[in-house]
Amino acid sequence: MRRSATKKSGQPTSTTSVNPSSTDLFRSASSKASSKELERIDSLFYSYANGSSGLIDPEGIETLCSDMEVDHTDVRILILAWKMQAERQGYFTLDEWRRGLKGLRADTVSKLKKALPDLEREVRRPSNFAEFYAYAFRYCLTEEKQKSIDIESICELLDLVLGSQFRAQVDYLIEYLKIQNDYKVINMDQWMGFLRFCNEISFPDFSNYDPQLAWPLILDNFVEWMRAKQG
Repeated sequence: MRRSATKKSGQPTSTTSVNPSSTDLFRSASSKASSKELERIDSLFYSYANGSSGLIDPEGIETLCSDMEVDHTDVRILILAWKMQAERQGYFTLDEWRRGLKGLRADTVSKLKKALPDLEREVRRPSNFAEFYAYAFRYCLTEEKQKSIDIESICELLDLVLGSQFRAQVDYLIEYLKIQNDYKVINMDQWMGFLRFCNEISFPDFSNYDPQLAWPLILDNFVEWMRAKQG
C-alpha cells in the first residue's frame, strides 16, 4: 500500500482530526449545553404531567400556575399556550412544552416566571398580536369541527384578550353582545372583525365607520345600537 498519498515529510495531511478547531470545540460545548437544557425542560414537563396520559392536563396547568404565582385565568397563560402553539385547550404535550420553553430559554419554573413579562411584550407587537388574537379563538374551539363560540365565552375572551388595550370599546361590545338576540354564537370572521374595528374605527363617534365596507353585519348593528344610545 502506498503511504506517500497520505503522508508527506512525516506530517499528517490534515490536522483537523488530531486538533479540533476552536469552532468544533464551541459546537461541542454548545451541543452539550443544549442537551442539558432539554433534559431539564423535559424533567420539568414530567413534574407536571399526568402519569397515565403523558400530558400536562388542566390540573397540571393549575399546579404550574400556582408555582409561578399566576392565576390560571391570567392572559399570560393563554400567551404561554400561544408560544407553545398548544392545540388543545387545557393540555400541553411534550413537543409543545419543548417548543415554548426552548423559545423562552426557560428550564425552571423561576426562569419561566421571569420570562412572562418579555413574552407579553412579544405578543403585544402588532406583527404578533393579530396572530395571537386569532389563536385565542381557535384555542377555544374545544369540539371537533367546531367553527363558532357561544356569546358568553366570547365576552370573557374579548375581555381577556382586548380589554387592557381597548377598554371602552370592549365594555360596550360586551354589553351589546349580551342584550342582542340576533346571534347565539360568533365565528372567526366576526371575531377578527372586532379587532379590526377596535384598531381602525374612531371611538366613540364612529366618524370613519362606513357600513358599505366589508364589516360583519353584527358590527353594523352594534354601531346603530351605540348611536341610538348616544341619542
